[in-house]
Amino acid sequence: MKTDHWFYGLFQSAPDLIALLLPPAGAAGASAVPSLGPDSPGDVLYRFGAPELKAVNHRLDGVFWPHAAAAGTPEQPVVLLEVQMQGKAGFKHRLWAQTAGFAQLHPQVQFLEVLVVVPHRRLRLGPDQLPRPLEAFLAGVHWLSLEELGQQPGLAPLVSLLTLPILPCPKVPGTTEQILEPRPDLLDTVLSILGQRFPNLTREEIMALINLPTDHLRDTRFGQELLAEGRLEGEARGRAAEAAAMAIR
Repeated sequence: MKTDHWFYGLFQSAPDLIALLLPPAGAAGASAVPSLGPDSPGDVLYRFGAPELKAVNHRLDGVFWPHAAAAGTPEQPVVLLEVQMQGKAGFKHRLWAQTAGFAQLHPQVQFLEVLVVVPHRRLRLGPDQLPRPLEAFLAGVHWLSLEELGQQPGLAPLVSLLTLPILPCPKVPGTTEQILEPRPDLLDTVLSILGQRFPNLTREEIMALINLPTDHLRDTRFGQELLAEGRLEGEARGRAAEAAAMAIR
């Protein structure tokens, strides 16, 4: 996830979010709508990692391993995650190949699901004509459109976070307010996502965008990193000025 590393950070900190994104057990078809419920702080169901398939030299975006059973269960399968935010002609073939490679390296897995997160369903990820085995594989893949997800009412705060990278700008303030009102602890994550989405905005502009007083920035990891960067830049400028003054003398 080189270009979408905020997803990695989110799933790493909240691996059980995957349970809110998959269709209920038994739901068929790639177009099934996820069952989205409220956050539940119960026992942790999953751990998250991003393993590398050495045989084909492909690094998976993420794998969710259920704690209950290494082989997975119908209710808690092992989940392969792919986040694809840009069109790519060979994506479907690569997804097929790396899923097969993963299954080969982990023959103990009995219940496996593949979830692909895309910004919208118009994304071109391969040719229309596909080999029949590939079509059969893709029929069992769950495609999560962030565009469609953002149109659903009553999303849990963690699920709403996923929509921030693609939300229209006018909707960002209202969505962040809905996220942070019940979950103020997610402010660091919100600021990190918006900082990646709007790299040309200053920290004050980002805070203004989501209607949050800039005083709150000091208490966040994102704000502390920005302040540390500012101090380092100030120290570097001070050393440069001192060196220039000495040279003049």
